[in-house]
Amino acid sequence: MSLLARRLTRAAAAAGATVRVEAHTSRAWASATFTGTRHALTLTGAASPALDAWLAGLRDAEFDTARELVADLALVERSGTGGAVVARIEALTVDVGG
Repeated sequence: MSLLARRLTRAAAAAGATVRVEAHTSRAWASATFTGTRHALTLTGAASPALDAWLAGLRDAEFDTARELVADLALVERSGTGGAVVARIEALTVDVGG
């Protein structure tokens, strides 16, 4: 499991929600001054007020690490059936050394 996926599952647990990473793809990214990685993740979890609140606050969440900074994080799709929630998240992490 990637560092970002671990951070997300830990953050969800800290908010009282349990999520599972069903899929995660990543590709290298670079700008004129930064290098990093673009991520696409699919998470699943049991529908609950805690999961709803955690997903709603993702854009403003902060994750620390010595190696990379989460520069952008967005919930791009949320669906649910039969008490389960499927969330598709896209993120950009930027290398900061360490």
